Formats: sequence, C-alpha cells, structure tokens
Amino acid sequence: MRRPAAPLTAAKVPEITAVFWIVKVLTTGMGEAASDYLGNTSLVLGGVVGVGGFALALWWQLRARAYSAPTYWACVAMIAVFGTIVADVLHVATGLSYYVTSAFYAAVVVALFAAWYRSEGTIDIHTITTRRRERFYWATVIATFALGTAVGDLTGLTLHLGFLASGLLFLAAIALPLLAWRAGANPVATFWVAYVLTRPLGASFADWIAKEHEIGGGLGVGDGTVTLVSLALIVVLVAGIAVRGHGVQRVGERVGEHEVPEASA
Repeated sequence: MRRPAAPLTAAKVPEITAVFWIVKVLTTGMGEAASDYLGNTSLVLGGVVGVGGFALALWWQLRARAYSAPTYWACVAMIAVFGTIVADVLHVATGLSYYVTSAFYAAVVVALFAAWYRSEGTIDIHTITTRRRERFYWATVIATFALGTAVGDLTGLTLHLGFLASGLLFLAAIALPLLAWRAGANPVATFWVAYVLTRPLGASFADWIAKEHEIGGGLGVGDGTVTLVSLALIVVLVAGIAVRGHGVQRVGERVGEHEVPEASA
C-alpha cells in the first residue's frame, strides 16, 4: 500500500514549447563549457561550483510551491554543470571507456523510469504535482544529463566523428521524436527521447565552438567565452519567460490524466 503523496499547489514544470527546447539546449551547452572551464582552472573551484551550486539550486527548486521560471531554469543549468562533472569523473577516475559509461548511465535512466512508473503509474512531466513525483523527475533529469554527456563524448572522441559532425548527427536524431510525435506516437515517450538527445546536441556544438582544432576539430573560441555567452542568452530568455508568464500551467487545468490542484489561499 502506497501512502498518498502530499500535493503541491501546481505543477512544478513548465509547459513544453519551442522556447523550452531552446533554453534546454542552451543550458546543455553552457553546462558542458562551464564544467570544462572550471575543471581546467581549478578542481577545487569546479567542485565547489559544480556540487555546491547544484545542491543549492536543487534545494531552492524543491522548496518552491509552484513553477517559477528563474528557479526551475537555475536548477536545470546547475544540473547541466553537475551532470557533466559526474560523467567525466566516472570516465577519468575509473578509466572506463565511453561505451561502458554510456551503457551504465542508460541503465540508470531506464531503472529510474521503471521505478517512477511503478510508484506513480505515469512518467508524464505534466503530472509533477507531488513531492515524490518531483524527486523522481529531478533524479531522472540528472541521469539524462550524465547519459547525454557520455554519449556525446563517445561519438565526438571515441568514434572520431568530431564535435561538428556529432552535433549534426544529434540534430538529425532529435528530429525523429518530433516527427514521431506529429505522426501520433506517445507524447510522453517522444518527449523523453528528445530530452535525452538535447544533452549531446548542445554539448557537441558547445565543444565544437570552444575547443581547439586539435581536439575534435573545434574552432578554439574557448570554454570561458562559450560559458559566458550561453549564460547571457539563458538569462535574457528566462527573464523574458518570467516577465511574460510564459510556460506557466493554468491553475485548475487538466494535464494528461491528472488535474493540477487549485492553489490554496
């Protein structure tokens, strides 16, 4: 017997729109560049910002009673940095190949989806209206970032495709769930496939712009510059989202098979 989960005042995730995907891809590229920049500058600094920033942003998000664009995207951005660190540390510390780490994180993602569905009967992100579902959601998001990082390094470095070719590969790949969704495929499944692919997509293009030509055929702009430019774009877009109230689910509307509860007085 499962205990009933305490309801939130509203869904804790935004509506899925074109702006959502743009910001999501930008956070993946920013996280990749920021993680590499911090790691090359100072391992201590990288640990403090990556782990400490992630813990603080997640704590901030979990304390919120409803979706807030700055809070939500700050959490996603810090998970982008933290997920890159987790994936890179496993590869470097253990010496495991990207084939193995990619398979490991894929298994973790599948296990989380299975546990989430078994507990809640759905993995639809529009039903994130309880604390337990929110915890499943963020655990899965973290795992997808680590998986995407490992897969992006696998194609770009191990398979010697280079970062640009990898980015184009994932750009073509992410069109498949979009087309499948348009053709009537399950929207929850197509969403999560696309969500996983945004990580290697954004990271591959970020690495192509930032890294030197000798490393995956990069342009050599620099990780620091890519981090700052990506972060500035994210801040501008999120500020616009917050001002316009874009992506906020209307209180009392039905989402999927569940209804977002009315906000309490």
